[in-house]
Amino acid sequence: MKKLLRILIPLLFIGAFFYFGYQIYSKIQHKKEVAKHIKTIPKFEYQNIKGDNFTNKNLEEDTPTLFIYYNSECDYCNEETKMIKQNIGKLTEFQLCFISFEKPEQIKTFANKYQLNTYDNVHFLCDSKVTFATTFDVKSLPCLVLYDKNKKLIEKIKGQVKVETILKKLNAE
Repeated sequence: MKKLLRILIPLLFIGAFFYFGYQIYSKIQHKKEVAKHIKTIPKFEYQNIKGDNFTNKNLEEDTPTLFIYYNSECDYCNEETKMIKQNIGKLTEFQLCFISFEKPEQIKTFANKYQLNTYDNVHFLCDSKVTFATTFDVKSLPCLVLYDKNKKLIEKIKGQVKVETILKKLNAE
């Protein structure tokens, strides 16, 4: 029995080592694939607050894009949106896409609360299939994904950030 354990225990450790090594390798490969996929704005399809489909084809050409992934109950998301509203005049030459996995009614209420739904360059989108987080490799709220006018990724910003920082990054292209 002791001889069997002397063989079995090292085999279990070796097996566990290879299993976890493979898991780490898979995650690294997945991260690389996603990073490659989001270097330019990937294809997407969401619903706007009017109930119409909104895809990457609806984005303005030659205009930097800022995706803001948020939740209306998140205090940081509300603060971020409040700062954007206060500085909306500085953001007119960019398109802003607020994306949430919440119900369209909640998104509409949020848009009305901050009165951002009246601007042509601001879009509120419903991610009903909850694909934005995996497509753009987003794991926190709020998360901002910035693209330049050529639809190339500038940066992903996790958490709340000042509008001045966003403007510097969008204008630095």
